[in-house]
Amino acid sequence: MKNKVREFREARGLTQEQLGKLVGVSRQAINAIETGKFEPSIWLAYDIARIYDSNIEEIFLFEESERKPNNKRALKEVI
Repeated sequence: MKNKVREFREARGLTQEQLGKLVGVSRQAINAIETGKFEPSIWLAYDIARIYDSNIEEIFLFEESERKPNNKRALKEVI
């Protein structure tokens, strides 16, 4: 999943460590999110979005091609 965490963080003049402290994770976790090595939980994504007075979709870019095939099948079964 692509994201704009770094862009938003730098626009506000925050370091990775400062953002991490604000949302309760390590600097390393923020770095892993920014580089796409780690996808945050929905709650962490929400907390990050709140720091920037934004919504999750503005910061985290979801693409249909990134969804797991099983999720699509399960969704079709529910609908």
